Amino acid sequence: MKLPSPRGPLSDAVRTLVASPVDQPADVRAPDVARAAVDATTDLLTDEDVQLALYVMNELAYRGFDGVDDDWEWDPELLRVRRVVEGAFEEDLRRRVEVPGDVAPERGAVAAALFAMTAPSPGPSVARYVAKRATREQLEEFLVLRSIYQLKEADPHTWAIPRLTGKPKAALVEIQADEYGGGDAERMHCELFASTMRGVGLDAAYGAYVERIPALTLAALNLMSLVGLHRRLRGATAGHLAAFEMTSSLPNRLYGDGFRRHGFDEATTLYFDEHVEADAVHEQIAGRDLAGELAQQEPELCHDILFGAAACLYLDDLAGEQTLTAWTAGASALRPAA
Repeated sequence: MKLPSPRGPLSDAVRTLVASPVDQPADVRAPDVARAAVDATTDLLTDEDVQLALYVMNELAYRGFDGVDDDWEWDPELLRVRRVVEGAFEEDLRRRVEVPGDVAPERGAVAAALFAMTAPSPGPSVARYVAKRATREQLEEFLVLRSIYQLKEADPHTWAIPRLTGKPKAALVEIQADEYGGGDAERMHCELFASTMRGVGLDAAYGAYVERIPALTLAALNLMSLVGLHRRLRGATAGHLAAFEMTSSLPNRLYGDGFRRHGFDEATTLYFDEHVEADAVHEQIAGRDLAGELAQQEPELCHDILFGAAACLYLDDLAGEQTLTAWTAGASALRPAA
């Protein structure tokens, strides 16, 4: 995967730094640039420069970039940059997101709160638009937008496995085992999504469309990495995954309908059809056995569990609104091609 082109001074500084040898770093005051970028932005979530820089730093913990030394993942200078940006990102989300404040840290109470938070709403949604109105070109854009996460599906939440014990750990392993195809590489959900992309004629290579992904979509993925990469946020990881699974089954049915409406075959819609059944099961496991049990086991994590869920829903709603606004205006939801 190639390093993406910078979108401003911070992503340029990060790119310049990691493109240099780790033992002979470029003369770039990246932490100072990070503080300046965070202080100057008017909206951290839609700031293309800040979100791309954070994405690049996070990606070093996943598959990395062509020609970038793996040692940059734990380089102290780069960690200082990430700390500045992550701190501002988390603070901004905690200020914006409304978290239910009257939920007892009990299995049933937490699960009930999560199901209430994720209950379907009757308003416009990307899923309904895809099912009924999306053009062939918009279906392709939909896959491109989703590819930034779906081609690494399940990985951000997997970081939490060694940080949990007992029933919550077992529940997370059960969910992730399904996500990874139960040991069958061809059934891994990331591979099923790649097959869907190929069926539509898109490039299914990991990270192929990073240049086209807008900041809000990057922010949603950066949230997954934020809560996944920090042990202190394991509660937020559990809540995020619960919300993610609880809002997946019905939309995937609609996504599949949208692709069938355009004549795509079963092999192309398999990814969506697989999630209709799998996520109907996963939502119960995630809500009750993962998040609910974790709240009982570690009551002090109750607020973070609910924060993780609320932040997931908040960013998904913002990104969805951005996409629908573009599509209904006859515009592209992607960044312009270089």
